[in-house]
Amino acid sequence: MMGKFATASVLSLLVLTMLLGAQGLAQTAPAGQTPATPPAATPPTAQQAPAPTSANPAPDTPAPAAQTPAAPQPASGQEPADEDSISRRRARPHDFKNWTYNVGAGASLVSGTTFTFVRNGGFAAAAGVARNANKYLGLRADFIFSNLPLRDSTQQLAQASGATSYVYSVTLDPIINVPVSKVYSGYVLFGPGYYHRSGKLDSDTTVPGSACNSFWVWWGACTNGSISLSNSFVSASQNQLGYNFGGGVARKMPSGVEIYGEYRFMHGTSNGVTTDMRPITIGVRW
Repeated sequence: MMGKFATASVLSLLVLTMLLGAQGLAQTAPAGQTPATPPAATPPTAQQAPAPTSANPAPDTPAPAAQTPAAPQPASGQEPADEDSISRRRARPHDFKNWTYNVGAGASLVSGTTFTFVRNGGFAAAAGVARNANKYLGLRADFIFSNLPLRDSTQQLAQASGATSYVYSVTLDPIINVPVSKVYSGYVLFGPGYYHRSGKLDSDTTVPGSACNSFWVWWGACTNGSISLSNSFVSASQNQLGYNFGGGVARKMPSGVEIYGEYRFMHGTSNGVTTDMRPITIGVRW
């Protein structure tokens, strides 16, 4: 009786021990691992959205637009060049006129052999045009008329009661402009010249074939030391080549037109016969 009771007690104790051991194994974590403590739930804010889960998937949001690579920046100290600035540099206006025109009138002085037979103060007129390369340099062409009134002593020497004499001149000169201020400027010019001198004697009583004097040589009617046998000696016509140089000053008016004064030295020669003039003209340029 006591043996059965003892056996039952041992069996009961063994079963209780096995149950307690199984429950302990179920509650004990595997070796080397610490059970994770779930984080405290925090309410979502505007800055932090709740993480998507399988139960709460993230809403569909548009993908961010593809970014265009930024244009390369200019080097330090350089401003970006745009089309307007480039076009302004290309179409930069210059501070001079491409073409300049002039018209003037005045009187002509004479020198050399011409002074022996011609009075000072003959009427002179000029017109010209200049093509300017810049504000300092240009090329100017002029047409100049100069009256050469013969002296009374010359008319007596030619045995004429009256006479006309004049020169047509064409010059082509490089011109150097010298700006002094916004109002005043100056210029110098020099270059070759072509001169056509003509004249006519009135009521001349010279006998054809007579010996030449100095006037007839200058007049261009002397051939081999004597006057032409025809009456052509009463008219003179000579073509001469030479040079000229001079300069002037100009003042700009409020309208933009310039008033100028000019002085020139002009020399022509042909077959040892010369023509020397000093025209002084006053006019306008624009």
